[in-house]
Amino acid sequence: MDVAVLGATGDVGRQVCTQLVERRVLPTSSRLQLVGRADGHSGRATHGLRADLVDAYDEHAPLIDVALTPEEVVADVVVVCAGSTAPARPDASTDRGALAAGNAAVFAAYADALAAHGSGSEVVVVVSNPVELGVAVMAERLGRHRVVGMGAWLDTLRFRREVAVSLGVRRHRVTGFVAGQHGDDLVPLWSTVRVSGLDLAERRRAVDGLRRGRTLATFGAEVTAAQAELSSLVLDDVEAAFARIDSYPPDLRVVTRPSLTHRSGAKTAAGTASATIDLVETVLDGRDIVVAGQVTLDGETIAGRERHGVLGVPVVLGPEGWSRVLLDDLPPDEATRLDEVADRIAAVTAPWLAAGAR
Repeated sequence: MDVAVLGATGDVGRQVCTQLVERRVLPTSSRLQLVGRADGHSGRATHGLRADLVDAYDEHAPLIDVALTPEEVVADVVVVCAGSTAPARPDASTDRGALAAGNAAVFAAYADALAAHGSGSEVVVVVSNPVELGVAVMAERLGRHRVVGMGAWLDTLRFRREVAVSLGVRRHRVTGFVAGQHGDDLVPLWSTVRVSGLDLAERRRAVDGLRRGRTLATFGAEVTAAQAELSSLVLDDVEAAFARIDSYPPDLRVVTRPSLTHRSGAKTAAGTASATIDLVETVLDGRDIVVAGQVTLDGETIAGRERHGVLGVPVVLGPEGWSRVLLDDLPPDEATRLDEVADRIAAVTAPWLAAGAR
């Protein structure tokens, strides 16, 4: 099977391409297509990236070629890393509306080209932000089950790690999911947390200890306050800012640590790419696996409410895309926050869909 990476020479795109080859996700008989723009810097850089990857991994590299127009994109899995991102500096704006204004047309151009020239069976993994808008625009043109956003899976992996660190275990012993919107409006589903080796009573005690008596009713306000605190710290002492994050409860660390990492100038390209590769491998594997992702819902019932529009939820993902949502009834605080976040996502995506994302 073949993979195309849109925006291959960006920070995340380059990491995705490198990890695909380095981790030997694609056999030598498959093709990796590096996609850039003929009229931009990437029009030159994609050729250079191809040469660099072949130079580094010639013994096991797949076939690697370059595409410079949306119409040339041909693959079984298309990874969308194209578009603008927030600058990596302490005072950078994280306004998702500004990103939407810049990236909506990018999403639409590639979606239109795939709809017109693709095979009709590509699975699309959206990485670019706002990931919910990318999923909405591409699902509208390609079919909702063929498009999944990786933001909820990245947040899920971060959540599992923060829980694991707090319990003194490795991440592979922890399961649990994050839903909602990628970023500040994520919804940590504490009710889904499981820890290998702990029985029900032990797990409940452990989770209660980590939550410190808090519920998600105050989570949004906590995120706002923490981000404000870190914004002042990062300008003067980034080490102190990271140390302050370590004092937060796990769910609050899931939001603030990657945000601070980006504002420190380091960015989060490696972690983002690794989570993306997980989803690509899942699609290529040929088996159905439960992950979390942003998907377009059309009548699925979640937490007692019929859902429509884009939302991050646990889904079954396989070679033909995602097939169904897997989420049990939620406690009141999780259901309420998920409702609120779903409404905010709809408010952001609806105007762009109505305008044709142009």
